[in-house]
Amino acid sequence: MTAPFEVDFSTLPLALRYKLLTALVVPRPIALVTTVGKDGVVNAAPFSFFNVFSEDPALVVLGLQSRPDGTPKDTLKHIRETGVFVVNLVDEAMAGRMNTCSIDFPSDVSEIEAAGFAVLPGAGVPVPRIAEAPVALECRHYTTLEVSHRRHLCIGSVVHLHARAGIIDAERLRVNLDAYKPIARLFGNLYARLGEKFVLKRQSFTEWDAENGVDAAADRAETKS
Repeated sequence: MTAPFEVDFSTLPLALRYKLLTALVVPRPIALVTTVGKDGVVNAAPFSFFNVFSEDPALVVLGLQSRPDGTPKDTLKHIRETGVFVVNLVDEAMAGRMNTCSIDFPSDVSEIEAAGFAVLPGAGVPVPRIAEAPVALECRHYTTLEVSHRRHLCIGSVVHLHARAGIIDAERLRVNLDAYKPIARLFGNLYARLGEKFVLKRQSFTEWDAENGVDAAADRAETKS
């Protein structure tokens, strides 16, 4: 019989911590972040260390990384310089071109052009969004937690949302996942589509107690007797 796996994380090299965390904390949403440098070049980079953080204020968080010598990569550098960025969410149709944006291009080369994306102007920030993206969140820099010389948790305040026609019901604000078709990051070179969905209704304590509490247990016992 195989024994359970346990490890003291402080004993692991960084590469193995990354390997385990990214393979176990799955699936993760993908943010294809657009920023603009001082030279006007539009940068696009994908991040799966990403998620929504709060609704009041409306915040998203990005796990950004510097180079081994501590020099900031383009996304971090541009956000520090301009204080604005756009999170473009990724669907199945964008997957291949999103992956192109993960290439370590020189700073004067636009991943947008290399991947063949089109852009549209931002409404609330001076950063373009990707026209092909099903959803785009325009953000202003809120704060950054400097976790280490290489890891930076950048938090952005969402100021404007764009969604492709058919994804959000304008009256009820419900999302059509079949129209959205988001993809997720797993680990290594693996990605995932949405699989089969199922429903779990969140109960109130009153509802739970009616089904599982002392009175419900007594009723079940009486029925058996």
